[in-house]
Amino acid sequence: MAEETRSLVTPGIPPRAGNREWIGLAVLALACVLYAMDLTVLHLAVPSLSAELKPTSAQLLWIVDIYGFLVAGSLITMGTLGDRIGRRKLLLIGATTFGLASLLAAFSTSAVILIFSRALMGVAGATLAPSTLSLIFNMFLDPRQRSAAIGVWITSFSVGGAIGPVLGGVLLEYFWWGSVFLLALPVMALLLVLGPRLLPEFRDPQAGRLDLLSAAMSLTAILALIYGLKQTVQDGFGPQPAAIILAGLVTGLLFLRRQARLADPLIDLRLFRIPTFTVSLVTNVLGVFIAVGYFLFVAQYLQLVLGLSPLQAGLWSLPSAVGFIVGSNLAPRFVHRFRPAIVLGGSLALASIA
Repeated sequence: MAEETRSLVTPGIPPRAGNREWIGLAVLALACVLYAMDLTVLHLAVPSLSAELKPTSAQLLWIVDIYGFLVAGSLITMGTLGDRIGRRKLLLIGATTFGLASLLAAFSTSAVILIFSRALMGVAGATLAPSTLSLIFNMFLDPRQRSAAIGVWITSFSVGGAIGPVLGGVLLEYFWWGSVFLLALPVMALLLVLGPRLLPEFRDPQAGRLDLLSAAMSLTAILALIYGLKQTVQDGFGPQPAAIILAGLVTGLLFLRRQARLADPLIDLRLFRIPTFTVSLVTNVLGVFIAVGYFLFVAQYLQLVLGLSPLQAGLWSLPSAVGFIVGSNLAPRFVHRFRPAIVLGGSLALASIA
């Protein structure tokens, strides 16, 4: 009955979420923790998987980075797809694919198979973020409850990214490198069992047509740029990587041009006319770019130079994990008291000093 899941509705006042919605939020948050954790959990496993699979330098970079790049490259497409086929349906499809890809990654016998499985995990992982946030908006109609639910959603990403190295270190201390991928299986199984019972289905009745060419162009541009840069790292800058990078840039420009002409674009380019949006986006991209390289370097330094075990290296990442979680929870409060530019500038200055 409706009374079991939502409080009594007063005319003109949005209904408040009940136990069913909050339990559903917990399931969604757990999936988001896993999604973010997979961005960092592999860092400590690089030495052991390198010794077993013997990847080239370019393959190793693909193994580490392909998940995050395909998540970023597929987010827009998956968000648009969810509006059309149903956000819960897309979430459950993504969870199934993510679990199967994680199983394949755990038992990979070559670098090529691991790269493929990580790429598949990236595409599947891209279904989680837009689907979970959209479902939260549908489940929590009361403004105060919705703000609290979004806070839990944001915190889950912070927790996942922060605890990835720690959990990875614990697993690598006692099991083989592939065990870090098996964490996904129970979480995705829980989502598949509870999702149909706790999560509502929603489609956007006004969603336009999904432009498959735009989706292909966006992925092609991103992958070409990444491949060209990685070939440069492995073999040095030359005609072939230069041509690949140029092809990626041209494809990206054609993608942007197409979005400006479409009635239902994958991304609304008018957003970039908002200075706050553009500056925030560029700053976030640069911050993530630096942070990923930093944490990967530190993980290798602790094990290969200082000779620490994976568990010890993971424990050394705890201060950063705590700081990341605390900062992500304090930032929204600071923004309410100070101008966003002051909070952003102060945070970057503090990170530079540290």
